[in-house]
Amino acid sequence: MSSTDARAGLRQVFERRRLNAVLGWLFVGVLCVTSVVAFLNGRSLWTGFTLALVALAVVPPVALRRMDAMVPWEVLALASAPALGRLLVAGQTVGGVTLTGRITTYVAVAAAALILAVELDVFTAVRMNYSFAVLFVAVATVATAGLWAEVRWLSDILFGTGFLLDGRPEHVIEVALMWDFVAATVAGVVAGVCFELYFRRFADATPRYPVDRDGGRER
Repeated sequence: MSSTDARAGLRQVFERRRLNAVLGWLFVGVLCVTSVVAFLNGRSLWTGFTLALVALAVVPPVALRRMDAMVPWEVLALASAPALGRLLVAGQTVGGVTLTGRITTYVAVAAAALILAVELDVFTAVRMNYSFAVLFVAVATVATAGLWAEVRWLSDILFGTGFLLDGRPEHVIEVALMWDFVAATVAGVVAGVCFELYFRRFADATPRYPVDRDGGRER
């Protein structure tokens, strides 16, 4: 390969990193704005969850001390979409049908698990095969959904909110929780398939980031 071709190829790599970083930080900003709006609307739990997504997104640039060490911007776009939908769509009525925030909630939960999986695969030496990638994202999504349920329950017990304990019979709440876990499982499996088919194969994420061939920090 000639020196000109090498410089052109290196320039393309840096341009991909720069573009990915710019778009990634843009969607981090969207998540931050969404969390502020949720806080102003009195949705404290959703504020905390959105800030958790922001914290996950900024782990690589903070750990590597590089602004361009961002997860794929497509992942952050996927995480931002349900966060915005939760604020703009949930509770709205279209054609006499009231839209629910349950779908957007567990898509966001799956997006959080997807961010974690991508960070492990791109910024560390961890490599996941197809089956394990799908299983990891699905299990992480269900685990996050369980933690989300516990946070709501503790909020109801300690602060008197009505996220879960809203006056319904106990068995009705338990059935609703089980369906929530089913929805989280489905969302996690779909997110795992997306991780394998798009972010690992189609998107070809490796050249976007300042990492070496062994998956460690670039020197």
